[in-house]
Amino acid sequence: MSTGVAVLLIIVALIVGLVGGFFISRKYMMDYFEKNPPIDENMLRMMMLQMGQKPSERKINQMMAQMKTQQKSAKTKKKK
Repeated sequence: MSTGVAVLLIIVALIVGLVGGFFISRKYMMDYFEKNPPIDENMLRMMMLQMGQKPSERKINQMMAQMKTQQKSAKTKKKK
């Protein structure tokens, strides 16, 4: 096998590995953020306090439900 073919195969394998690694890591991170959202109830409570609002349980639960529905709708839009 000539040196040119070997170099070409190495470059192709590198490109395929980079592209495959990107998509695998992207899928992993999307699944991770779906299972472990970056914002939880305590963070919402702190943000509301910083904005000068008094956080009630009802408001917190309402905002969390709203965020979950937005995530689901964004996910279904991407699949279409």
